[in-house]
Amino acid sequence: MYGTHGLEIVTLLALLEYSILGAMVGRARQKYGVEAPATTGNPDFERYFRVHVNTLESLIVFIPALWIFSLTVSYHFGVALGLLFVIARIIYASGYLSAPAKRAPGAIATFAINAILVLGSLIGIAIKAL
Repeated sequence: MYGTHGLEIVTLLALLEYSILGAMVGRARQKYGVEAPATTGNPDFERYFRVHVNTLESLIVFIPALWIFSLTVSYHFGVALGLLFVIARIIYASGYLSAPAKRAPGAIATFAINAILVLGSLIGIAIKAL
């Protein structure tokens, strides 16, 4: 279904998404006049910055959990969860950039996906160890 490189492709999509969000921060710096190294000063800029940083925070859990889950529990389910993560981050970013209160659906989905990946990996490894 996902081919033999689905895991690698999903990982690269997540990293590409993160890179695009970083470029958006750079563009927002210019648009809102927030010079580096400042990270505050304009609420609109701050939302771009937070989307980027929050995505990094999620990636720290996501990438290793995705690989462990996919290689020890279910490759195809892991890849599917990975694609959902990328979509969840798009929902998060678009919601947060329009209004901070609209970030919740994407944030909840991101948390749920990461929780499934981490807990599933732990359970899968524990079962295999028995």
